[in-house]
Amino acid sequence: MLAEERQQVILGMLHENGIIKLHDVCRKVECSESSVRRDLQELEEAGLLIRVHGGAKIRQSLQRELDMSGKFSQNIEQKNRIAEKAVSLIQDEDVIYLDAGTSTLAMVPFLDQKEQLTVVTNGIIHATALADQNIRTILVGGELKNTTKAIVGVETVKELQRYRFNKVFLGMNGVHLEYGYTTPDPDEAAVKHAAIRQGAEAFVLADDSKFDEFSFVKVAEITEAKIITNKLSKVVFDQYNNQTEIQEV
Repeated sequence: MLAEERQQVILGMLHENGIIKLHDVCRKVECSESSVRRDLQELEEAGLLIRVHGGAKIRQSLQRELDMSGKFSQNIEQKNRIAEKAVSLIQDEDVIYLDAGTSTLAMVPFLDQKEQLTVVTNGIIHATALADQNIRTILVGGELKNTTKAIVGVETVKELQRYRFNKVFLGMNGVHLEYGYTTPDPDEAAVKHAAIRQGAEAFVLADDSKFDEFSFVKVAEITEAKIITNKLSKVVFDQYNNQTEIQEV
């Protein structure tokens, strides 16, 4: 396979998964690690990806955000494991907040393990799935964002300020030591920030592709929420665990 062909395969894998591992690419293109490393270096120099330990991750615009259908296809296995861990932290009779995102949506099938929950959400899809499981659900009001099916806006923030939560669960586009938790959209950032302030505990659900990434708008400092993620490299784990609690699955 020519270098140009390998690089097209690499970009295709990145757009499908968001992050790729070196040995997976080698198997896919049937090529040596040294050749794939050169491909990754060339693609990084072209501004098409970011190399990370053992692989690479996609380079995204600060303001670009996938719609819900695009997010559904990314890192499904990691999201399910992270979601199951998140639900294990919930107690019967808790009042919880679920952010509108695919990471938190993955929690819903596991919530039938809990009794007498009240769930507040700004996610249209989340509210429907929760109702199908006969879980008491409060859908906050505001403006519907068509791409992510999230309710956002000033009214949403005001309504959240009326509530208190035992636990808040959020998805996030970027997790960065310097820039904190970030997301591309100012309206969604305001809603996430308001939810954090109303929770006794806040948890960010983020797979390893989100670390050392940042988007347009800051939601909160790293110290303001705990993180539930899949297995991180020791270097990344130690860096972030010095700032907040990290729970790996």
